[in-house]
Amino acid sequence: MRPLSQAWREGTEKSGFMMVTYADLMKGTQYGAVVKPGDSFTSAMVMLVEGRAHPSLRMPHDKGEKPTQKEIDRVKAWIDAGAKDN
Repeated sequence: MRPLSQAWREGTEKSGFMMVTYADLMKGTQYGAVVKPGDSFTSAMVMLVEGRAHPSLRMPHDKGEKPTQKEIDRVKAWIDAGAKDN
């Protein structure tokens, strides 16, 4: 989660989303949940990182290093397993 959490710290002012703690992650944004435990396909976090939302919303927003497919797959597996705090 660390590479994604670092990337997500930029540009969070509008949505109110912070990904510093597990509680922050599970709280989501003013627009709703970011993670749907057990369902990575419809979890906003995965949709944004994979670019399945509008291209302007792809995370991370900056030109920095994008998460690798292996990192994305780890996040998807964690979400599909229930997104537990462990």
